[in-house]
Amino acid sequence: MNQFASPPNQESISWRTWLALIALGISAFAIVTTELAPIGLLSPLATEFGQTEGQAGLIVTAYAWIAALTALLSAIFLGRVPRKPLLVGLMLVLTVSCAIAAFSAQFSMLLGARMIGALAHGAFWAMIGSIGAQLVPARQVGLATSIIFGGVSVASVLGVPLVNLLAQLDGWRTAFMVIAALSLVATIAIAWSVPRLSASTSIGLDALTSVLKNRTFQGIYLTTACAITAHFAAFTFIEPLLSSALRIRVNLISTLLLVFGIAGIVGNLISGKLIDRHLKRLVLISLALMTASVLAIGCLPVGSSAFIVGVLLLGWGAGVAIVFVGFQTWILRLAGSSAMPASAIYVAIFNAAIGAGALLGGIVLSMTSLSGLMVIVGSAMAASLIPVILIKAPTS
Repeated sequence: MNQFASPPNQESISWRTWLALIALGISAFAIVTTELAPIGLLSPLATEFGQTEGQAGLIVTAYAWIAALTALLSAIFLGRVPRKPLLVGLMLVLTVSCAIAAFSAQFSMLLGARMIGALAHGAFWAMIGSIGAQLVPARQVGLATSIIFGGVSVASVLGVPLVNLLAQLDGWRTAFMVIAALSLVATIAIAWSVPRLSASTSIGLDALTSVLKNRTFQGIYLTTACAITAHFAAFTFIEPLLSSALRIRVNLISTLLLVFGIAGIVGNLISGKLIDRHLKRLVLISLALMTASVLAIGCLPVGSSAFIVGVLLLGWGAGVAIVFVGFQTWILRLAGSSAMPASAIYVAIFNAAIGAGALLGGIVLSMTSLSGLMVIVGSAMAASLIPVILIKAPTS
């Protein structure tokens, strides 16, 4: 029996389904904002708790690694749990995590609150893609995935800057409380709009092993690990690259970072229109665009035009957003009844790549310049094109 509940109308998506997809997108926004927000709050957090910024960075690094492990464990232990109550429960856990973080009196309490949130994060991402596939006809899985993952792009352009602004206006505790409130709103929206959905029938270590033996999955996972690690190795240091290496004026840096985020939203819109019909071609073009943009940024001389930098950031931001959606859609289209374990492995690799990217980027940067880092990262992105070229295009 197929794990996916058939959408009630195969010809069109009902208004309540649209609301469910939007609610899941809001949840994605809240979760990604929760994960990334501390990056811009490390200095006030370090000052508040008497830590170095490196020590404060544990709340980002540990979060990513725990989320990766949880994604795998959720495929083994949560596969038979009904989807709707599980989603509601996970969002409530995230809400409580952010609320505890906001009232933390010691750094250990803040770190513990973050780890609780990471548990919900990993389990949420392990199943969210497959839930999108359950809500819509097979031919519209790419569109559904784009809507849900649109929360990721919006979080990157609006979530983190908004959190930082709240911290500047009323302190970092207010920022965490606002995220907690948003998570609670998303919880209520999911409880109201998402229908009852069947649980997976393919779970456990055997299911994970079966997925990992599939050559196509192996190629997608390899490309994901390479491309996402490379992306975060570079993106973690984008601000110092712009300010120190390229010497962009301070008042233009926030604008350029906004350009990157807006490009991600545009990339999501493009993927929503084209990915269901041209998945492999779109992923290849997007990876090539990312590669060319990062390599070009690495080769720019000091004092380069902010306009040229902005154009390259547009290519990079749009490309990576499409790649995010593209690989998730590819896995769901290929997985069928194994969507839960296949998606769990993807999420684990994705989150592990976030932590690995920042770590490897710092190591490479200790041996070369910021521009040199971009060239090395661009080369790694170019290598990630090879598995995609060799993988057979999925059928709709």
